[in-house]
Amino acid sequence: MIIVEKSFINFMLEFFARVISHQIKLNTEKGVSHMRIVLRIGGSVIASPLNPELINEYADLLVNLKRHGHEIAVVVGGGKLAREFIKVAENLRLDEKAQDEMAISVSRIFAQLLLKKLGEFSCEGVPLKVEDAVRCLRKGKIAVMGGLKPGMTTDTVAALISERVNANLLIKATNQEGVYDKDPAKYADAVKFDHLKFEDLSEVFAEDKHKAGIHQIIDPEAVKILKRKRVRVVVVNGFKPENVLAVVEGKSVGTLID
Repeated sequence: MIIVEKSFINFMLEFFARVISHQIKLNTEKGVSHMRIVLRIGGSVIASPLNPELINEYADLLVNLKRHGHEIAVVVGGGKLAREFIKVAENLRLDEKAQDEMAISVSRIFAQLLLKKLGEFSCEGVPLKVEDAVRCLRKGKIAVMGGLKPGMTTDTVAALISERVNANLLIKATNQEGVYDKDPAKYADAVKFDHLKFEDLSEVFAEDKHKAGIHQIIDPEAVKILKRKRVRVVVVNGFKPENVLAVVEGKSVGTLID
């Protein structure tokens, strides 16, 4: 019988644990680990005003992530133009449903721009239902979509996709560095949060229900879905597409919500 010293066994167990931990870290840094990612790009980022250069950068980023084995669904907002159409509809005394429909149409146009730029890496058309996006992902393509129906923001669309595909991560690319205790555009002393719990969001956000043209970091209906599914969310400055890559690589950037 061969007797192995207990100290040697402990040494070997610790050694292999370190090797495995190091390999996981390397895989994460290289973006090797397969993830299901939902990217919500704010219209305030690529479409207020329309920014072709930034759309190009996002297309390159998405192709790079896809080539590394990630599944990706993208939801694009309508930004300032969508809110302008909502205002026009309101002035025409159209109801809120009609106002929402205007915003949805605008978001789908922006989604189509990105979709066309992605070429063979995306599906042929902008998905009009959650299941359309799921089918697109199953084909190994990048799904790019805008709004779906009145009463539902693009944040909620992104949350529903995340729930449906069991996403590992939802990244919200917005016009701020993350989530703040108050609007940094209005208050110079606004403080950015590095980490928030879903339970904390009601104290941070002003609105707690949907209305046409709602404009805050994450829509309240989306928060309910994400909280229910416990989807990890990171809010970053979307004017820097490299922030999205940093999040995928496990680096600390923006605001983490879990």
